Amino acid sequence: MTQPTDPAAARAKALEMIKDIRVAMLVTHDAVGGLRARPMHALQTDPDGTLWFFTKGHTGKTSEIAADREVLLTYANPANQDYVSVQGTAAVRHDPAMAERLWTEEARPWFPEGAQSPDLALLQVTAISAEYWDGRSGAMAGLFGSVRAALTGEPEQTAESGTARF
Repeated sequence: MTQPTDPAAARAKALEMIKDIRVAMLVTHDAVGGLRARPMHALQTDPDGTLWFFTKGHTGKTSEIAADREVLLTYANPANQDYVSVQGTAAVRHDPAMAERLWTEEARPWFPEGAQSPDLALLQVTAISAEYWDGRSGAMAGLFGSVRAALTGEPEQTAESGTARF
């Protein structure tokens, strides 16, 4: 596996990989120190590593975040063999203008009154670091990597991985 050495390139790579993945698993710490994961519909990924999600304002997850802001998000695109985990800090925001801007009809089953739903809140995750595994080349990369390895005697490299700091 290869790993870019340029920090800006690593950040850009991680953000590019997650921008089209619609569901992330959000991991929080529960009241007794355990870990809880739940799926979250990704709304937006900002260039600075800020990630946005809708949530209900009063849930177990919002209580857990109030007690411990450290979270982990995991993204997966198995079709491309792309995987990213993002460590960050979370905050629950009540910002009607931002909610309106990010509104999507896919959220209506949870928020029937739209962006003005009384219990609608935004979950803002500020990325601290990300790890990624990009196997996007898939089977063809494996084939070409095997041929290249056989011809050159160098180890096969069919995927790229890296760590990004924000």
